[in-house]
Parts: sequence; C-alpha cells; structure tokens
Amino acid sequence: MKKFLKAALYSLGLLLLVGVIYLSNLFLFKPFSLDHYLAKELISEMLDSPESLTYLGVIDRFNWVTNHQSKISISGLDDLEEDLIDAKNSRAMLLSYDEESLSEQQKITKKIAVFDLNNFIKEEEEFPFHNYPLNQIGGIHLNLVEFMTDVHPIRNKKEAEAYIERLDLFDDSYRGTLEFLNEQKKAGIFPPEFVFDHVIRQLDEFLNVTKKDNPLRKVYIRKINDLDLDEEDIKELISQLDESIENSVNPGFRLLYEFIKETRSQANEFHGVWSLPNGDEFYALRLKVYTTTDYSAQDIHDIGLAEVDRITKRMQAIALDLGYGEEVNVGKLMNKLNEDPNFLYADTPDRKETVVNDYNSIVEETWQIAGDYFHNMPTSKVEVRAVPEYSEKNQAGGYYMSPALDGSRPGVFYANLYDIKQTPTYSMRTLAFHEAIPGHHLQVALNLENEDLTLYRRFGYGTSAFSEGWALYSERLAVEAGLAEDPYDELGVLQSELFRSVRLVVDTGMHFKRWTREEAMAYMKDITGMSDTEVRVEIERYIVWPGQACSYKVGMLKILELRDKAKEELGDNFDIKDFHSIVLEQGQPPLFIVEELVDKMIAEK
Repeated sequence: MKKFLKAALYSLGLLLLVGVIYLSNLFLFKPFSLDHYLAKELISEMLDSPESLTYLGVIDRFNWVTNHQSKISISGLDDLEEDLIDAKNSRAMLLSYDEESLSEQQKITKKIAVFDLNNFIKEEEEFPFHNYPLNQIGGIHLNLVEFMTDVHPIRNKKEAEAYIERLDLFDDSYRGTLEFLNEQKKAGIFPPEFVFDHVIRQLDEFLNVTKKDNPLRKVYIRKINDLDLDEEDIKELISQLDESIENSVNPGFRLLYEFIKETRSQANEFHGVWSLPNGDEFYALRLKVYTTTDYSAQDIHDIGLAEVDRITKRMQAIALDLGYGEEVNVGKLMNKLNEDPNFLYADTPDRKETVVNDYNSIVEETWQIAGDYFHNMPTSKVEVRAVPEYSEKNQAGGYYMSPALDGSRPGVFYANLYDIKQTPTYSMRTLAFHEAIPGHHLQVALNLENEDLTLYRRFGYGTSAFSEGWALYSERLAVEAGLAEDPYDELGVLQSELFRSVRLVVDTGMHFKRWTREEAMAYMKDITGMSDTEVRVEIERYIVWPGQACSYKVGMLKILELRDKAKEELGDNFDIKDFHSIVLEQGQPPLFIVEELVDKMIAEK
C-alpha cells in the first residue's frame, strides 16, 4: 500500500511538473505548437470579451470564476493601438514557426491566420476610422440591446441580477464609442445623411419608449416571471432594473443622440467609400477581406453583370412556361407577383405568428431529406423568430444567430415581417434554405460541434465568402434536391440568386463607380422586382457595410466551380456527401484554402 501511495505521489508530482512546464511554455515563452499558440491567443481574446463567453453558453457554468455575465466590453481609443501592436506580435510569432516542423493541417492554419492578420494590420494602420460604428443595421446602440434581450440568459436569480449589472455598464460602453466618434470627426469622416436620420430616429424611439414597451424591460419581466421567485424578489429586481435604465442605459443613449444631432450637418454628401480619404484603397481591402480573392472592383462588377444576364434568361424561360409571354421583364413580373394576394399573407393580428409557423414547417421538411446529401447533421436545432420590432424597419429580410456551444440556446433564423410584401410565399423557401437548412445553421452548427478541429479553426477565423457563399450555394442545392418543384418557388430561388448577383453590380457601382444611392436602388428594383422597402433597406446596408454583399455570390460561384471540377475529374467516383464533407469540415476557411482542399481530395481519390 505504501509503495502504491509513493508511486501515486511520484506520478502526481511528475504530472504537476509537466503541467507547470507546459503552462510556462504556453504563457511565458514561445509555445511548442502553433495550434497551442493560436488557442492561447483566442482564449485571451475571449476572456477579454464577456459577450463572446456568453454567446458560447458552455462557459456560463464557470461564471463564478470569470464573472463574465456581469460585464460588457468597454473599448476606447487606447484599444486601437494595443490591438495593432498585438496583431503585429502575433504575426511575427506565427512566421517564426518553421514550415518543415508543421503538419499539413498546421500549414493550412498558418496560412489562414497570417492572411487574416495581414488584412487586419493594413486596415488598422491605414484606415482605422473608415467604419461607421453608429449605423442603422449594426450600430452598438442596436447590438447591445439585442444581445441583452436575445442572448443574455436568465435561468435563475443570479443571472437576473447579472442582467442588471450589465445594464449598469451601458453608459461606460457608449462613452468608449464616443471617443472613437470624436476621433473620426477630427479625421473628417462621416456617414451619409440617411444614416444620421435612421440612427436619430432609433435613438429617439429608445429614449421615448413607454416603460412597459421598453424591450430591455419587457423581455426581462417576461423571463423573471418564468422563474420560481418570491413576489418581493421580483418587485425588487424590477425596481433595480428601472434604476439601471434611468441612470445608465438612457444617459448612454443620450450621449450618442447628442453627438449625432450635433454632427448631422457634416454628413457625407456622397454614398460610396470612394469619397473617404484613400477610399479606393480601402474598398479594395474590404473586397479582399470579404471575398478572400484578389478580384478587383471591376472584375466583380463584370461578374455581376454576366450573372444578371444568365439568371434573367432562365427566369424568362420559366415565365414563358407559366404563360407570361416571351422575354418578359423579370423585375416587372416579380413586382406583379409581389402585389398578388395569392402570394401574400392576410394582414391579421396573428400574421407574424402564422408566417413563423410556416417557416418552421419548411425547415422541418428540409431537415428530413438533408441526410441524402450530408454524412453528418448537427445536433443543435434551429428555430424561426420574427425580427424584433425595435430594429425591423431597417433590418435585412432575414439573418441567423448561431446556437450556444452547450446546446442551451438553439440557432435562430430571424425573419423580417415588418412589411407584408417582404414575405411573398414564393420567396419563403429560398430564405429558409439560406438561413437554416442546408444553409447557415447546418454549416455553423457543424463547425461548432466539430471537435476534430483546433480551437482556432472552430472559433478564431471566419469569412462571409465561405459562410454566405455556402448559404447561397445551399439555395441551389435545395432546388436540385427537389424542394422547390413549384415553378413559382423556383422563381423565388432564382430571384434570390439574381438579387445576390445584382449586389455585385450595385456594391461596386456605389463604392467604385460612384453611383448614388438612388441610382443603385433604381437598378436593383428594375432587375429584381423587389419591393421599395426591401430595396431601400438593402442598398442602405451596402453603403454602411462596403464589400460584404459581394461575398455571397463570389463564394457560391467558387463552391460550384469546385464541385463541377470534382465531378468532371472523378466521374463515377464523385460522391456529393464526400464533397460536402471536404467543404464543411475545415471550419470557415478563405476560398483559396477551400480550393486547395478540394484539389487534394481529387488527387487522393
């Protein structure tokens, strides 16, 4: 027994020694492994972001250590310089790892990380103030509210108290944003006038909302009423909540409101980033970041025009079969369908609930047959919700929020149901394919659940060229799978693809060719037949988010190109499930990495 204890103690001591050596190497010196270094950097970033820890969900059980549930990120100007220094140090460290010592997977990881860091460093050095932190679709004034109402969990009294502690920090967070805005003001960089008007209206609505309709209060009360709490506890919590809104949230909103009102007269008279200092160079970098290609703005513009022509001809062929005549104007046809009561929901009080239920039915139908095309399906489920009322007027038609890592929160497909004409029935299937299955949810959830990937490859890098390219490819895949057999549903899918092709034209048109917002809106409406509301919201989104809209179609075309290449070269050996696994099981890599992976699959078969 004594010998056993002695051996056990010896083993424990050895393990502790090894652990100390490993941790010392990890945090004090150059880590032995490139993967370990990137994991350490990612963990450090996550620990600095309480919101990221909450999104993960699984970390909540360790809140007694991290205390992240009571915190929000507060950034100021000093953080810009620190982030730049950290990025340069990280790049130097990555480059110090000898290629010959790396595995094939590590070589891929290194390429991805260096590509990402190079782009970040260039932007921070040359264009630190070219983004618009206050905008109508993704400004901090919207993001923080949505985070609190939709992500922060309230499963017990402690989490209910943490919610209030987070609200207490709103004022500090917005003061940090104000530092950035004032520095941006010195640089003479302001968004166009319409952005000011939208943000002013949004802030005004938050500041003047009735107590019972305040989303931060409304959601909170609903959640705590579902808890097993005494009435006195609930009353006290609501009282504290009201104090936080009055003493922190509203003062923070007022700070931003006053700045926006004071600077509105300095709004940019133009709409494209070409008008900003070194705007053409900034836009070229944005295109590189979002498409992960070296395509020029002109290249992307030309691709868009060619795709618009191809898809229009296919839609005209379907229209002819449906009896609408030869070479019908596609935009006018879709406009006509958009007004047709046969394709619209009745404007009843329960309309939103009805639409959400119908969307959920489409998602369930698609889930049932997805196994024919994929080796693996995610464990995490997905549900459909309406876009919150406080942001629906200026939000896109739909968007996706990923599930919690521990399964405590499902993936969510948000459908914008503000305008009844935004949800014609013929367009619902394609949006569900894109946002849920086999689109965003399948891809994102599989990535989160893929334990074969390193921490960095799962959470450290992502690009819309891959994620949005995959989602758009998924719309085409769903048609091929027979999920849009009604010709009107196929028209809806083609309209969606046409719309993404038009994005290539209008995004480059505004930011490179100097189109106005109105010129871009007229082109999009004429080509696609989308409603006035949809067109305005979309075009205004591209103005404040330059280059991102180009990622969808560029990514889709690359995935299709690689699939066609694999089919041609493999012939009877081609398996669609294998192809999808190769594309989906490597995280969210840049497109040039996807191409390398597919080429390797072809060579090895």
